[in-house]
Amino acid sequence: MFDFSEHLKFIISLFAIVNPIGAIPIYISLTDGYRPEDRARIVRLTAAAVSAILLVTLLSGEIILRFFGISIGSFRVGGGILLLLVAISMLQAKTSRTAHTSDEAEETADRETIAVVPLAIPLLSGPGAISTVIVYAYKAKGPLAYLITSAGILLLGLSVYLSLLAAPYIAKKLGKTGINIITRLMGLILAAISVEFITSGLKIIFPTLN
Repeated sequence: MFDFSEHLKFIISLFAIVNPIGAIPIYISLTDGYRPEDRARIVRLTAAAVSAILLVTLLSGEIILRFFGISIGSFRVGGGILLLLVAISMLQAKTSRTAHTSDEAEETADRETIAVVPLAIPLLSGPGAISTVIVYAYKAKGPLAYLITSAGILLLGLSVYLSLLAAPYIAKKLGKTGINIITRLMGLILAAISVEFITSGLKIIFPTLN
């Protein structure tokens, strides 16, 4: 039976993990001094890379689980713990990822390279987002399910594109405090979703918990 609520939950959780608004300060710092045309090119490449990475993960997620002999219950628990750690980091508004990405950006000579590394991966489509897609890929049954899930990923790619395109305006209007508030709100939503991941995974591993 098709459950639209599950796909809606997937899209919401993916938006919370990727958090395009939270990536704005890092994008601005990485592209400081770039020409407008260079920034526009980086925005396009970043959005396309995020969409491509997550779509490939969606289509190959179940194959990956079978190849490594990982049960969906174990993956849900592991993914849930990972998402919970990401959520805690977001709730505390830590900036360790900024320092990490800045170091990587300094090592690249080609400006367009930062669109893929570090912006697309690991900043936006990192382990948390990839884990979420793999878990929901296992649950997606039938062409309609994959179509809706793919549409959600493409919608996310569009939001990344629009967020980064409007980055200077959004950063000016929200300020650092506003961006931190949004990041913490996304972290709270993500924490609740991660607990559901862990709980559902434990019920699969230990059926007596049902």
